[in-house]
Amino acid sequence: MSTNGTITSDGKKPKRLTEQDGMTALRDHLVTKATNARLRHGLYIDADAIMRMLDDRSVVRHPVGVRFDAQPLEPGEFAWPMPLGDRPDKGYCLFINPWFEHQPDAWPLLIAYHLPSINYGEIVSHEDAELFGATLLGLDVETYYKAICELVDSIPVE
Repeated sequence: MSTNGTITSDGKKPKRLTEQDGMTALRDHLVTKATNARLRHGLYIDADAIMRMLDDRSVVRHPVGVRFDAQPLEPGEFAWPMPLGDRPDKGYCLFINPWFEHQPDAWPLLIAYHLPSINYGEIVSHEDAELFGATLLGLDVETYYKAICELVDSIPVE
């Protein structure tokens, strides 16, 4: 290996990682994290299971509380994780539209969508959130996406 680190011990140049490599690694990690969470908390994730996951630091890296309150939500938003401090370890309050408070069957779909952004911040895309939610709930991505859309469309317009 050269002193500047450009040649590996086998005499080859190391591969330069690209942004795409990073995005692929994140997506692979999200699938693994969701799969492990599903195995740990049961193959059928209901409202009780998703709420237990919020306290499981192997699934959710930071503390999260849930509040059914639309006040901080933008029009068309079903939920939003509000940081409770200047650092993620201070936790989040996941505000969920109160329309869903008495629909516990919807909670796993809604909460799962936001877990990747709570864990990893702004690098997470909506595609990543859909992949994580679908994997966690044992659905294909298209089915999960359609279910989220139907829930959002069910919110009464004020």
